[in-house]
Amino acid sequence: MSTEQFVHDWRDWKTAREEDLAAPHGWLALVSLDWLDDAPRRYTGIPGLWWQDAEAAYLDPEDAELSHEGERVVGVRRFELVNSGAGTRVSAGDVEIEIARRSGYLIRVHDPKAPVLHDFHGVPAYEPAADWVLTGVFEPFDEPRPTTVGAVVAGLSHVYTAPGVVRFDHDGAEHVLTAFNGKSDGLSILFTDATSGVTTYAANRSLSVPAPDADGRVVLDFNRAVNLPCAFTDFATCPLPPAGNRLGFAVEAGEKLPHERES
Repeated sequence: MSTEQFVHDWRDWKTAREEDLAAPHGWLALVSLDWLDDAPRRYTGIPGLWWQDAEAAYLDPEDAELSHEGERVVGVRRFELVNSGAGTRVSAGDVEIEIARRSGYLIRVHDPKAPVLHDFHGVPAYEPAADWVLTGVFEPFDEPRPTTVGAVVAGLSHVYTAPGVVRFDHDGAEHVLTAFNGKSDGLSILFTDATSGVTTYAANRSLSVPAPDADGRVVLDFNRAVNLPCAFTDFATCPLPPAGNRLGFAVEAGEKLPHERES
């Protein structure tokens, strides 16, 4: 691939990435986060009564016009979700109320009029460089391993499935990173490096890795290392990288510290 094509493809990817971030009900639209109690209660600016038990979250809409998956919520609705997994959303007029399970249950509001979303003007990033496209090898574990990691929220943890590790060389040294399953396919790697807390977000960045080929080879394009939602908003509960996923060198590629976190 020519340098011109490489840069063109990266810029197309960056444009799509920023359009996704700027979606009306995306991560930048978050305006609140509340943890549910065991007793029904109201939360400021959120219609209905909300509560949880050990297995599920509950909503009593009272007289509010709320909908879930296109159907109006009538009577008490129960939401049983996978811990650390995807959430679900209830629509209330122009806003969406996300329900998610992070040990306990939380609700958070995505508002298309959110100030962060209104002020968003892209994500700073290093210029693309083909030198940061590295080849590695995926080594699967005999059995996928449940792996507990910390979170940007104190006292919270996440559990993900790690199918194996990725080994790669950089500057004559071998490095090993624990990989999680990707959202749809392939792998996802959470990591920090010598730029973390300097030019990039301190807590983590994430790299999506296409599925290994028949020989286990994988491509790590660090030009496409991205910030997790917690880099943009305090209303996210992002995981921290697993133990050992800190690279001792500076990965001067991918997304930098967002404007929203600049002091």
